[in-house]
Amino acid sequence: MTHFSKQDIINLPSLERMHLVNSCGGLKSGNLIGSISKSGVTNLGVFNSVIHLGSNPPMLSFMLRPTTVERHTYDNFKENKHFTVNHIHESFVDKAHQTSAKYDEDVSEFKEVGLTEEFIKGFEAPFVKESRIKIGCKYINSYFIEENGCRLIIGEIQHILVEDGIQDKDGFLDLTKANSAGIIGLDGYVKTELIERYTYARPNQEPKLLKG
Repeated sequence: MTHFSKQDIINLPSLERMHLVNSCGGLKSGNLIGSISKSGVTNLGVFNSVIHLGSNPPMLSFMLRPTTVERHTYDNFKENKHFTVNHIHESFVDKAHQTSAKYDEDVSEFKEVGLTEEFIKGFEAPFVKESRIKIGCKYINSYFIEENGCRLIIGEIQHILVEDGIQDKDGFLDLTKANSAGIIGLDGYVKTELIERYTYARPNQEPKLLKG
């Protein structure tokens, strides 16, 4: 087994260090975050840091890198308070990855990569039509991380759109049926496969399979 000390990690070439540290934390969700500027230009960016915060009220969060450079997503939802979170489907991982390119502010990533904007009444941010699971969020707050200049963005879930055949009777969304892609590090996209579901864990009891 290879052992990297903190100093070993710091001494690595920057690209190798970036890949090592970004992938060592395990599999992450793959999502496209959609927003729109006040001038009407839609924006789409790939994120691997979306996490669940709570279900009552329903909230999620994601990490935004330092705003020392232009962050169009951040500027947009700060203005109109809305953004969308769209699962990346296996069939368009190449298009999703291309949204990480640094396009100009007046260029829509939707149009550049070939994905389709979709709006619902009363909500000021574009969804990805091709996504099978999509979430509309209201921007609530952001927390500046002093240690590295990132921001933790908090969103309250206003809408969840799910294609038929994905949700189980108990509410569970089977992401394998949705063909939602996960991400390793910054550029590795993986398929999801459900191994098992288990009943609620209790002390001194063997794990039991949850029967469908």
